[in-house]
This record gives sequence, structure tokens and C-alpha cells, in this order.
Amino acid sequence: MKEKSYAKVNIFLKITGTKEHNGSTYHTLNSRFMLVKNLYDIIEFVPQKCDTFTIEGLDIPKKQNIIYKAYKALNAHTGDLDIIEFFYNHKVVVKKNIPFGAGLGGGSSNAATFMNMVKKACNLQIETEALANIGATIGADVPFFIYGYNSANVSGFGEIIEEFEEEPLNLEIFTPDIHCNTALVYKAFKENYLKDAKANAGASYMLNSSLDILNSTKDATKLNDLYKAALLIYPELKKHEKEGYYFSGSGSSFFKIDK
Repeated sequence: MKEKSYAKVNIFLKITGTKEHNGSTYHTLNSRFMLVKNLYDIIEFVPQKCDTFTIEGLDIPKKQNIIYKAYKALNAHTGDLDIIEFFYNHKVVVKKNIPFGAGLGGGSSNAATFMNMVKKACNLQIETEALANIGATIGADVPFFIYGYNSANVSGFGEIIEEFEEEPLNLEIFTPDIHCNTALVYKAFKENYLKDAKANAGASYMLNSSLDILNSTKDATKLNDLYKAALLIYPELKKHEKEGYYFSGSGSSFFKIDK
């Protein structure tokens, strides 16, 4: 079994405040997520006898690997022994093309693709919404990828997904050799810009097509609240700015419409 694990961009990303959830404080947002169909990783389940859950292709300690976290979360939720048995007889092989720390959701996409593949391979009797709820415990972007929409309005902590019916844009992506730490970028936003956040920020954008949103401004800081915060931590991003490019997520990727 082999599947593509697509990247995404944030057409816009507006922070709307913070909220307590399960004893922790999280930023809330309004955003438009769009799949990037020409940039993807490959995830494959390869037959092989394994003494333990085995992942190849990612130079990350297993316990820190989001795919392993997805495996553990699925086991905990379903209690389905077929999952354990399946991965005694298959290894997970990942071919990475999506850069790390690039604001393109590569890790979250991998986790979601893995979960959807396990659902199919093990014939799990679980609804997509329930699978997305499990995914939300692993990473804020995971539910979007589980639903598999081309485009969606995303709000709350990232768990509220509303499909926006439009075709994916042809996008050109530029990722400088800078790894942006999401936690540090959000921390910088909280310390410097959170006081100005508005609960309805980005609400008007959610009504418009992604093409119209991007055509409405050439100012990357206007569409993505995290860009100014990222510049505080990674000022070298500034020299990579290009006219007509926008900033995705917490960075470091820039994108533009490829005409």
C-alpha cells in the first residue's frame, strides 16, 4: 500500500486569541488551508517481519516521530489488535520531499495519511470525524489532512474544518534553508502581538476564494499574522522576501500563484 502525503499552504492565517483546552493554553485562529498537489511525501506499508513498530526514511527518534504518535493514538483509541498484528508484518517507509520546519504541514500530513492508510488496511470501523478528533490530539493541522479537502476554512485550535469548494491553485513554493520552530514563533507572537488580536480576524476572508484573497494584497504580513513574529526570531527571512510571494504557516516557506 502506497499513498501520497500532500503539503499545504495557509492562504491566510489570522490569530483570534487564546483559549484553555485540557489544562493548556492554545492560540486560536481563522485560516484557509489549501493542498499543494505538486509537493508531497510518499508513505508506503512494506511487507516485512518486524519485532517492533518500524519506520524508515525519517531521521527522527521514534518516540518523537509524529507517525509513531499516530500509531500509539490509534491503538489507544480503538484497542484493535489487528493494528498491532499488521505492523508486526509491515514496516512504514517514508520518502520525504516536503521540507521540515517550512510551514507546509509535512509532519501533520504524514500522520494523517498514515491514519487513513491504517483505517483502510485494517478495515477499522471508524468515522472520518472520529479519526480527525484522534488526529487533533497529535497535531493541530492533522484533522485537515485527514478530511482530504482540497481547500478548507480552519478555525478554533485547528479542529474546526469546513470545506471550501474550489480547485487547488497552481503554486510555486520557495523554501529558504531556514528551519522555523513553530513553538518559538507562536511564543514571539504571544509576547509581541497577541494583545492586538481580534476574535473575528480573518472572518471576511473565509467567504472569498483563495485567488481573490491573494489578489487582494501583496503584503505578506497582512495575510499571515505569524510572519512578523517569525521575523523577530529569524530576521534572515527578510532577505528572502520576493514580490508577489506570501508566507505559509509559521514558516519558513514562501509561495505565489504560478501563472
